[in-house]
Amino acid sequence: MNYLAIAWRNIWRNKKRTLITVAAVFVAVFLSTFMTSMQEGTYAKMTENIVKFYSGYLQIQNPKYWESKSINDVFKPGDKLYNSINSVPEVTYYVPRLESYTLISSGDYTRGGALIGIDPEKENRLTGLSKWVAQGSYLKPGDDGALVAVNLAKHLNVHLGDTVILISQGYHGASAAGLYPVKGILKFPSPELNNFGIYLSIDKARDFFSAPGMVTSIALMVDKYNDVDKAKKHLIAALGKNYRVMTWSEMNPELVQMIEGDRAGGVVMKAILYIVIAFGIFGTVIMMVAERRRESGIMIAVGMQKIRLSTILFYETILLGFIGVISGFALCFPFIAYLVNHPIPLPSQVAQVYETFGIEPAMFFSMIPRVFVNQALTIFVITIIISFYPVIKTINLKPVNAIRG
Repeated sequence: MNYLAIAWRNIWRNKKRTLITVAAVFVAVFLSTFMTSMQEGTYAKMTENIVKFYSGYLQIQNPKYWESKSINDVFKPGDKLYNSINSVPEVTYYVPRLESYTLISSGDYTRGGALIGIDPEKENRLTGLSKWVAQGSYLKPGDDGALVAVNLAKHLNVHLGDTVILISQGYHGASAAGLYPVKGILKFPSPELNNFGIYLSIDKARDFFSAPGMVTSIALMVDKYNDVDKAKKHLIAALGKNYRVMTWSEMNPELVQMIEGDRAGGVVMKAILYIVIAFGIFGTVIMMVAERRRESGIMIAVGMQKIRLSTILFYETILLGFIGVISGFALCFPFIAYLVNHPIPLPSQVAQVYETFGIEPAMFFSMIPRVFVNQALTIFVITIIISFYPVIKTINLKPVNAIRG
């Protein structure tokens, strides 16, 4: 006996009821997939904006540096290290940095801040640092000038062309001091970054700290947001224990907590949606079983085994959910695929706020597998649970009472 074929014919005996149930599942799949795709696309874009501001998706460091932040915990990258990085297919770009803390003085004013040595061309490709130069000009390779954050410049009362004095501790206890002209004033959208510190070319920073050829970190970019863990695994295998590989999530735990909190809120909304749909499917199944109670009683009375009849009813419920999921994905997949390549622009007032923070003003979407797989699994689990109702009712059915009823 072909149970599946019989179940297929049975669900179309009442076309309106079947179409209403399928439509309910379709709406649930479409809305939940759309919402999940928008969430994941937003998280990916938010993360991209954060890592492009400074940290990169990954960083290679001395194993002790993250905890100590000491200029003594640096390393000297060589051809072997760079070849290992280039061998990882997920890594698209990398930028060396040398950074520590220093006292920054001008006239009677002194303030502590970060000193970051950068390769101007590579850094600009990664973070777009040059676009935040509000006054003056960006650094060139080997430039002896400095870029100063705007609030720090105000506190020190320095302007373009003025000279700042830097005093710090160099590599392995060497004294570090130098005079550097202010070549540019940086104004970031974040108040925290505007107090951050000062940028030098990496060659000048190495001379200042007496750390020739040294770096504190190498920031790396990957092509896709979801390639980070894979890239980290490959980097660890290639580099061994002499280096530490950190991901953006390890360096930005606050951002991870914010994303997880927002994702939890989305789960609650989708749970409410699926509960409503589950009761809709359950109501349909109850009506289906009640309408065919007498029919089921007659079939059992003439010799139909209860297990076979309950199997057919089980397949009917599964088919209702399956048709709804397939139809939902049939429309949702091309729709989301289009939105991935054509993000929805935000209204002008909201867009201005986003652009102020250097964020592209649009709603972004993602097509990572879990966006679709999670919805299919959820509907499948709901349908499986509901499918036990007709099975239990059929097994406990008493033919005489069903026929009389």
